[in-house]
Amino acid sequence: MNAFLTMRILICPDSFKECLSAKQVAEHIAAGIQRIISSAHIKIIPLADGGEGTVSSLVDATGGRIVKVRVNDPLLRMTDSFFGILGDGKTAVIEMAAASGLALLKASERNPWITTTYGTGELIEYALDQGCRKIFVGVGGSATNDGGLGAAKALGIKFFDKDGQEIAPGGGSLGNIADIDISGLDKRIPACKIFVACDVTNPLTGKKGASTVFGPQKGADAAMIKKLDSNLRYYASLIRQITGKDIEHIPGSGAAGGLSAGLLAFANAEIKPGFELVKEVTHLEQWIKWADLVITGEGKIDFQTQYGKTPYGVAMSAKKHGKSVIAIGGTLEKGYEILYKKGFQCIVPVTDKPMDLLSAMKNAGDLIEDTSERILRLLQSGYSLRNIR
Repeated sequence: MNAFLTMRILICPDSFKECLSAKQVAEHIAAGIQRIISSAHIKIIPLADGGEGTVSSLVDATGGRIVKVRVNDPLLRMTDSFFGILGDGKTAVIEMAAASGLALLKASERNPWITTTYGTGELIEYALDQGCRKIFVGVGGSATNDGGLGAAKALGIKFFDKDGQEIAPGGGSLGNIADIDISGLDKRIPACKIFVACDVTNPLTGKKGASTVFGPQKGADAAMIKKLDSNLRYYASLIRQITGKDIEHIPGSGAAGGLSAGLLAFANAEIKPGFELVKEVTHLEQWIKWADLVITGEGKIDFQTQYGKTPYGVAMSAKKHGKSVIAIGGTLEKGYEILYKKGFQCIVPVTDKPMDLLSAMKNAGDLIEDTSERILRLLQSGYSLRNIR
């Protein structure tokens, strides 16, 4: 049989944000391919980079399940939330944004002085209740700047002011801490391994720290940013005195308003790049070795894709094994051409005519299938042409 007709094709995209999940994108790519070569050997692995969609991607990839729960949102209002348990039944994956994210607030409610990560701590507690002893925490999209104070409180740690009263939630209260009582920490935590999926390298404090870099998008003005940064610096010094851990300048400790720092300090967490965690769980490299062709993608592909995004991670792994990579994007924006120097063979947008964003999102599935079909027709033509003398 013609080798083209029995190609081994790995399809491993990220989601098209606010449009299609990674699994849905992959299924549409597969449908387009099968229009041309129904006999192809296709493997689908939905991917993510630690941000939005990480739970669904890893649950889909491992045959796991979604657990729906109720937790406190950033303003301590009860809200519907969720986390995932992977196919092994022992590993949980959490998106902190599902409990402590900006998307849970109206624009007028954004205020990192009072917003809390308490709900994220509750998600960790629920995962422990399910018997999970390995937990991945994706930290993108946070509404908080509390250094993980709220999450730590949910896990049993108490923070007191000079009068012996427990302090209020939020980054604005960190400067009031006089003592930290870690004796009430959930006894299951020491036997649990928590990994923080993080693709930023910002430290907790300073010019590149949590408050300065991410505070404005969470509702902080210049004066608040200065005070929040000072509070985090004081908080880090207390943690250093009480636990002996110096978490202030660790790359990534400033992620999610310092949630990473809090988990490092109180839960013995480890920070790892989000894509690397996902790659490990899905055994991506094994499947890249298997494949003749790798197809990836995400909603927007531009020069920032090279900074830890899923398609770039896929391309780097494929390059290591000498495999060709094609990326499909909802849109291609400024500077995407740099990716051709990074290991991508072809980068293709799904739009086939001028259209507005709403139309593109509404028809995304059909557009992806049509694009995949065109890609395979071109490959088929190339395969035929190589035999011409």
